[in-house]
Amino acid sequence: MPAMNNVSATPIPWPYRLFFLYIEPISTLVGAYFAHFQQAYYMEQTYSTATGLLGVSTRESIVLSQLANLYLAFTLNEALVLRATNNRRVWNTVLLVLLIADFGHLYSVKAAGLEVYTAFTEWNAMYWGNLGFVYIGALHRTCFLLGIGLPGSSGVNAKLKT
Repeated sequence: MPAMNNVSATPIPWPYRLFFLYIEPISTLVGAYFAHFQQAYYMEQTYSTATGLLGVSTRESIVLSQLANLYLAFTLNEALVLRATNNRRVWNTVLLVLLIADFGHLYSVKAAGLEVYTAFTEWNAMYWGNLGFVYIGALHRTCFLLGIGLPGSSGVNAKLKT
């Protein structure tokens, strides 16, 4: 087996491991739980409409269960693939894909109006999860991809202890 280069063999600093292997996967599982098991609440908190009075339609239920499944796939890809290796190339690839997904997730809320992206004081728990936490995840991914806090990185390097 060929020797791994230093970048591949370098341990991932604990702040990144904590966020990507524990905090974000658990938070995403919470989103999956609400999308699948608490559908009326999920719909009402996402965008208040007649769902509160009429309940969740079959079509909405199918879409929410599909969303929950995608959240689960996101969680498993992040937590299990990244947990299996310290190879930075693998981490970079997985985190780049998830960063692209972050932008898609943020774009999906556009129908609520552009002001929703910055109306922090008006956000409910659902918007803090769907926007605020996505901002935090995207920021962590961007920092990692830029090499911030990573040993042996030629990028900006705010030293994080491994």
